Amino acid sequence: MVITTTTPPARRSLTLLRSSIAVQTLAIFYQATTAGLLLSTSYGETLHSVGARVMYGASMLYLFAAILAWRPGGGPARPILYATGFLVLASVQVVLGVTHHPALHVPLGVLMFGLSLLDLGRSLARRG
Repeated sequence: MVITTTTPPARRSLTLLRSSIAVQTLAIFYQATTAGLLLSTSYGETLHSVGARVMYGASMLYLFAAILAWRPGGGPARPILYATGFLVLASVQVVLGVTHHPALHVPLGVLMFGLSLLDLGRSLARRG
């Protein structure tokens, strides 16, 4: 019988990975909230702009955490693929927002939130 244990560095990396996905999901949700404020208040644009930077940073943190979770513990590389996909989507989202293409920007934001929520659920459901 082979008994495997998770080493403390791998456990910390997994915690960082799960936390970064949660931060990304919350940042995308915040963006949806401030999008409504963008349309109805004078300060909504500022909040949405700051949130965009936070969301982009959260996507970069997710990629960093995915790499850390993969390296020390020999974990799966699949989260790196997911994180890279989110970073690409976040980049496209920023470009669409800056160029004022709401017909593409809004549905992509909804898609990103749904995917991030699914990823968070998958990450939390998987045993460390």
